[in-house]
Amino acid sequence: MDQTPRGNRLHIAIFGRRNTGKSSLINALTNQDIALVSSVPGTTTDPVFKAMEILPVGPVVIIDTAGIDDEGELGQLRVRRSLEVLNKADMVLLVIDAAAGVTEFEENIARTCRENKLPIVTVINKNDIHPVTAEQFEQTRQQLGVRTVVTSALTGQGISEVKIAIMKSAPPSWDEQAIVGDLLKPGDLAILVVPIDPAAPKGRLILPQVQTIRDILDHHAMAYVVKESELQACMLSLQKKPRIVITDSQAFQKAATETPPDVLLTSFSILFARYKGDLKTLVAGAKAIKNLRPGDKVLIAEACTHHRMEDDIGTVKIPRWLRQLAGGELDFQWSSGNRLPASLSEFKLVVHCGACMINRREMLSRIMQAQVAGVPVVNYGVCIAYVMGILKRALSPFPLLQESL
Repeated sequence: MDQTPRGNRLHIAIFGRRNTGKSSLINALTNQDIALVSSVPGTTTDPVFKAMEILPVGPVVIIDTAGIDDEGELGQLRVRRSLEVLNKADMVLLVIDAAAGVTEFEENIARTCRENKLPIVTVINKNDIHPVTAEQFEQTRQQLGVRTVVTSALTGQGISEVKIAIMKSAPPSWDEQAIVGDLLKPGDLAILVVPIDPAAPKGRLILPQVQTIRDILDHHAMAYVVKESELQACMLSLQKKPRIVITDSQAFQKAATETPPDVLLTSFSILFARYKGDLKTLVAGAKAIKNLRPGDKVLIAEACTHHRMEDDIGTVKIPRWLRQLAGGELDFQWSSGNRLPASLSEFKLVVHCGACMINRREMLSRIMQAQVAGVPVVNYGVCIAYVMGILKRALSPFPLLQESL
């Protein structure tokens, strides 16, 4: 836990035609031989995600993509995979060969970025081989309508300017989201309820818990961490009433019983629904749970793969609770990893994980995919609070959403 989580890093996608120097640019930005460089077009195939530090930008994930002009049936598959990266990226570096100039490939990428409000910087590379004239620079800048930098990845020329362009073009909110800190004042006390069960990692806390503690400290508040069996004793020992109790979703019922009504109560998963996604949409999706009927198809989606325990939340507990509410068997399907199924419209509900391992843009993209398909979407924490009948209580930090129920 000594590195910035991947989901909290600025995701920068590198696009360009084959052999424009995308991999060389990555190596120049990091001052390391991270990406494989070759004069053979098409060296990079599937998108490759690399977590790294770019000073003075900070922790980032560089996404190295295949050439957008790749050919043949396999090449077109690579291009489609590359374009999917736009749903995961916070910004794009579009690399152009100085000798080749702008073509329809670059124009299409720039247009797609503008349509999706995705920041983009054009990098005219290989200036050492084909020096860029002032006229060519201005023509490229006007043709694509974006911030433009001239570089030679081989000699290092313009690399500092690329870093400056990244800092100026990065979305202003990418690292400004608070998990819970905006709900606290300096000196406030937050109690975190953390069950230690067979699914808990040995000798450490899980990522959302660690991130929440750090966010509390960053906002000059105090955090008490207790197991669910110690919550009541902790409450009784305090001279100062806590501002909020944040619980693991699986301990919701006990936490709700032992938390005074005038103390805010929520879960890590609900906080992350706001931090990584759109809490309003996910709360609205919970209302669809009551409409489930036996035989309906439900997708349970997780953004990562992990070892599943005997009583796993996504494959055992949530399906069991939803069957009980629906009054019969449901047709559950599961997805994990980088993409959702293409046929989302066949589902009555999508239940998504807490998204702790992906960035906010990717989670918002997944929510949007469900909305386009006309399918309600909810995350684990909101779903669990709903089936336990305590969603309104669990939304006490967000009174406007409470009123929507």
